[in-house]
Amino acid sequence: MKIAFTKMHGIGNDYIYLDCMDSEPENPSMLAEKMSPRRFSVGADGLVLICRSEIADAKMRMFNADGSEGKMCGNAIRCVGKYLYDHRLTQKQEIDIETLSGIKHLWLTVEGGAAVSARVHMGRAVFEAAKIPAIPLSGANEIVCEQIEAGGSAYTITCVSMGNPHAVIFMDAIKKLALEKIGPAFEYHPRFPERINTEFVHVISPDELEMRVWERGSGETLACGTGACASVAAAVKTGRCRAGSPVSVHLPGGTLKITCDTEYAVMMEGPCAKSYEGVFEL
Repeated sequence: MKIAFTKMHGIGNDYIYLDCMDSEPENPSMLAEKMSPRRFSVGADGLVLICRSEIADAKMRMFNADGSEGKMCGNAIRCVGKYLYDHRLTQKQEIDIETLSGIKHLWLTVEGGAAVSARVHMGRAVFEAAKIPAIPLSGANEIVCEQIEAGGSAYTITCVSMGNPHAVIFMDAIKKLALEKIGPAFEYHPRFPERINTEFVHVISPDELEMRVWERGSGETLACGTGACASVAAAVKTGRCRAGSPVSVHLPGGTLKITCDTEYAVMMEGPCAKSYEGVFEL
């Protein structure tokens, strides 16, 4: 069985994209596990299906490298918008994409007949612990600046949902962190019933953050769009960034521009790029 795919990335957060407008594969989780391993297969942070939708211009389904299905991916959704426009599946530069965390609205920037970046209304950041889900220590409604022990060390976390769960940790230095050891201790911590994405954030200024991320199901990635949004929302919540002011979030793969307003509605802007097309033989 041969499967045509397109490899795309948003600042290094790379996925394998399948055009599923006619039909969806029977077992996308298995495909994600087979196609994602680097050096042994196509290699990616996961698999994304671009599907028909009855309520939007298209539907996005995304699967992590371990085969688990995620509800939302900020970098992937920009690439889905690019695919739809570049392949003439839409002629609009404002589009709606259905996800498991709701419909997201995109504004595409087009150059030379191809989409090169997108601005996405990511929805409202949610701090209510039960909706993340995460278990607070004291039975409080939110987990903001709360202590946690993971991997034998103590950390201060603020938990946020951007349609998927995040634990944000503000630190003075992040470049030398051994995320391959720290990340799993958070991902599988008993306080996070559905596992967790963990952001390690250095505040450069109120308008500039530096971030590394450990994504559940994929490990450390070069970028995480929802993680950048969660980090800015947490920074606004804790007084480190200003509501309504654009914040540049620097990740190993590049920079995203994030704005979080006083109601914690979040906008994300960043590039989207095609790497290549290919055929995978199953």
